[in-house]
Amino acid sequence: MARNKRTTQQKEVQDYRHDTATRKNNPPAGIAAHGKIKETPKQEYAYNPHLPPNLRTDPNGDADKLPELLQIAQQRALTAEEAKTLADALRHHSPWLEWAGKQETKSFTVDPVALHIHERVSAKAILKVAERQNVQRELFADPQQDYSKAVDFYQHDVDWANRLILGDSLTVMSSLAHREDLAGKVQMIYIDPPYGIKFASNFQPTVFQRDVKDREQDLTREREQIKAYRDTWTLGIHSYLAYLRDRLIIAKDLLTDSGSIFVQISDENVHRVRCVMDEVFGNENFIAQITCKVTSGTEQKIGPRRISDFILWYARDRDRGKFHRLYVEKELGENSTFKGVELIDGSRRSMTKNERENPTLLPTHSKAFRVLPLHSQGAGDNQEREFSGKNWKIPNSAHWRHSQEGFVRLSKTDRLQAGKSALEAIYYFDDFGVSEITTTWSDTGPEVNKDYVVQTSTRIMERCILMTTDPGDIVLDPTCGSGTTAYVAEKWGRRWITIDTSRVSIALARQRLLASTFDYYRLKDESGGIMGGIVNKIAPRITLGRISHTTALDPIFARHEPILKEKLDLLNRALAEVTPQIRSKLLAKLVDKEKREGKRSVTNAERRRWILPDTVWQEWEVPFDTDPDWPEALQDALTDYRKAWCAKMDEVNACINKSSEGEELVDQPEIDRKRIRVSGPFTVEAVQPPEEALDVASPIGGEPDEPLDTYHTETDGHDADNAEAYIDQMIRLLQNDGIRFPNNQTLKFATLDSIEGDILHAEGSWENGDTERLIAVVFGPQHGPVTAIQVEDCLRIASRRGYDELVFAGFSFDGAAQAIIQEDPNPRVRTHIAHINPDIAMGDLLKETPSTQLFTVFGMPRTQLEETTNGEYYIKMEGVDIYNPVDNTVNSAGADKVAAWFVDSDYDGRTFCITQAFFPDKSAWNKIARALKGVIDEDQFEKFSGTESLPFSAGKHACVAVKVIDPRGNEVMRVHNLKDQY
Repeated sequence: MARNKRTTQQKEVQDYRHDTATRKNNPPAGIAAHGKIKETPKQEYAYNPHLPPNLRTDPNGDADKLPELLQIAQQRALTAEEAKTLADALRHHSPWLEWAGKQETKSFTVDPVALHIHERVSAKAILKVAERQNVQRELFADPQQDYSKAVDFYQHDVDWANRLILGDSLTVMSSLAHREDLAGKVQMIYIDPPYGIKFASNFQPTVFQRDVKDREQDLTREREQIKAYRDTWTLGIHSYLAYLRDRLIIAKDLLTDSGSIFVQISDENVHRVRCVMDEVFGNENFIAQITCKVTSGTEQKIGPRRISDFILWYARDRDRGKFHRLYVEKELGENSTFKGVELIDGSRRSMTKNERENPTLLPTHSKAFRVLPLHSQGAGDNQEREFSGKNWKIPNSAHWRHSQEGFVRLSKTDRLQAGKSALEAIYYFDDFGVSEITTTWSDTGPEVNKDYVVQTSTRIMERCILMTTDPGDIVLDPTCGSGTTAYVAEKWGRRWITIDTSRVSIALARQRLLASTFDYYRLKDESGGIMGGIVNKIAPRITLGRISHTTALDPIFARHEPILKEKLDLLNRALAEVTPQIRSKLLAKLVDKEKREGKRSVTNAERRRWILPDTVWQEWEVPFDTDPDWPEALQDALTDYRKAWCAKMDEVNACINKSSEGEELVDQPEIDRKRIRVSGPFTVEAVQPPEEALDVASPIGGEPDEPLDTYHTETDGHDADNAEAYIDQMIRLLQNDGIRFPNNQTLKFATLDSIEGDILHAEGSWENGDTERLIAVVFGPQHGPVTAIQVEDCLRIASRRGYDELVFAGFSFDGAAQAIIQEDPNPRVRTHIAHINPDIAMGDLLKETPSTQLFTVFGMPRTQLEETTNGEYYIKMEGVDIYNPVDNTVNSAGADKVAAWFVDSDYDGRTFCITQAFFPDKSAWNKIARALKGVIDEDQFEKFSGTESLPFSAGKHACVAVKVIDPRGNEVMRVHNLKDQY
């Protein structure tokens, strides 16, 4: 007989959508040049350099007048007003945190730049492609607007999608606050700034390299990140504090009144950073300094191993802050205050030494307990009370904690016992099986499988998010790194925005989010979605005070008391059958144990069993178990009594549990095992840099006492400190060196002259080419990519002026810009993409600055569009030219050498929507493949590590785009037009 095949129910794949939330209509990168962006004035953020971090109480800066007044006092008598100023200043003079330039700089300005959407990402859409299903644009949270509305940038709202943003956090946060009206709407901000000047605290040069040392080859070549590094560390700790303060000021602007901010920092600068946060948020809004374990230990030359970082937690407004308590399971042990144990028969004793050290040795079904006092200091009811046939007094200066009525209830629920000198209340370990977490987190440990050189523990992030936010709240991280904040926020159904200057970080975070799966948490309102909240487990919280007020117990007592009285009467009748010989035998057992183990070894249960009363037992004297030497009738009677007593206590305890006030465990949601979850839709965005980016003057005046060795004050690395100098430098270098093309041919310029005050920067002719061809040159921003807006504007003007060729020279090019150039919109003007060697502007960070091969033209991704026999298409990825800025070489690499490559099977020219994602690292999809086993064929995931895409049909736009990410996070893009191919 054939066996039936075992079938497993497939899990439903879902994601959380924030359906009622919206965001502004940011410009899609592909059509950013088609609409107008309303000019937003630069935002000025003022600060008073005399505000107290936490020590100084001189908000007017009178202490700064001390030297001048003292000098005047040596020459003449002070006026009454001067004397008062001097006296007040001396009275309030106290230390404060000072750094170079703090008092000279009263404010700073930030340009709230536009943020362009380059990619829309949906893990669910990619999985549908793997299942060979059609993909709808709604999966990407794409608003699918008509053209006129799509180019109406920032003027209306669209559906929410989470956000991964490439750019400087200062300008991005200002843009969010003032261009997108997010000021006062962010619930929680987490900042994990660099801890020190070492490269490992600031850079990860490639996606694959996580072992970063202080070597030139480990230094990133990303211009935006180098600028951030300089801004942060040019003057050492002085510029670091200014860098951090400026970002904290804008962060405060973004926070809602109930919001919180966390800053993770090491012991190297925690004291300084806390002073800065006191200055920005006010010391009255300080909440906690949390110590968290982050490593197994860093050995010090002098001093103990360092294993911890610190998290500084401040509220926007402490009195209005949102806060959820977090709990961990309580543990019994040698240091626990629970040192008593109640056995299943109701008897109680102290734990043995072995049981305290190893709680697993406790008897089965036993309950650990501790005793609590029944009285407190202060005036109140202190009359004698009766318990177990005895009147109990308390000191005249004390009062009973519970009323007489409540006292009786506690007695009848067996929650009282007679101590050596006072009555005691019984509090069980399981009455509240959890304890609130403290400010010391020793269970957070380092991440085992890091994606990033400095990666925050997910447990640390979870606790911070869960303590201060609800589902649907916005969480912001201006220091993205590997995307831990985004990952944790996605896991717990929070909206998120994360920012970084590093393309490596953006690439790692994108991959991490795409390849992650999460449990599906049950929602309080499935129709309302995640914004309605998550169903969490409830921890019963039983208190003695609650029991004493539970009137629902009274009917239970009334029902069981007659039954127990009847059973007690029968027990006392059976007691008459005990003979003197039996009593002597029982007493001998007691004496024997006392001799062998000492008097303290005899438990209350044993005394009740071996010392029998002459006539009757009172209810508080009844034994818990029988002795084999008892008469059989007595054993049966006690068994019946205890059975009735257990029935009463079962009902009593059930009533107590039902009446208890539960504590919601926000970190323990109820899980729907029939569903599994992937990341919701998110966008990848970037700052739109100005066409001629200026290096703004440093906000720091003066120099530190000890300038950093990393920087040389006589270097010319910062000569190009404005747009004009930058352009002049680039023209000079380009004329001297020429441009190297993929075939290793170098074309030099016979002439190359600058064009003053124009969108085109230079014009000239080739030296070893057709000298009659007129060449125009455009340089991209110093600290950003060449964008689609710049390309379209320059192409239009170059064509109108009759140029034959147009060279775009930049440190990087965004995908939309590359796509426009590839489309060759004006065949009259031949265009070239020339990459500028980033080492040009890094002279003060490198021992040797290159002087040749500074401008290089790369080839596009080598991809082929193939057609299948059934009319579908697929992309064949053959390789890409990868530039290595460390040794200034371009290598033709195969597909297995890239960090990732993506396909948009129906590219609309606006935004790249990732419908297929390929990671040559075969382990990238392992986790999600295992989680979705039975839902999606594992062979399909194997293909997501390969060099051929899955087949797809021609879409509405008959256009396919391929984007390749190299190990340094740089992207190159190629567009295939299906109409042109076939």
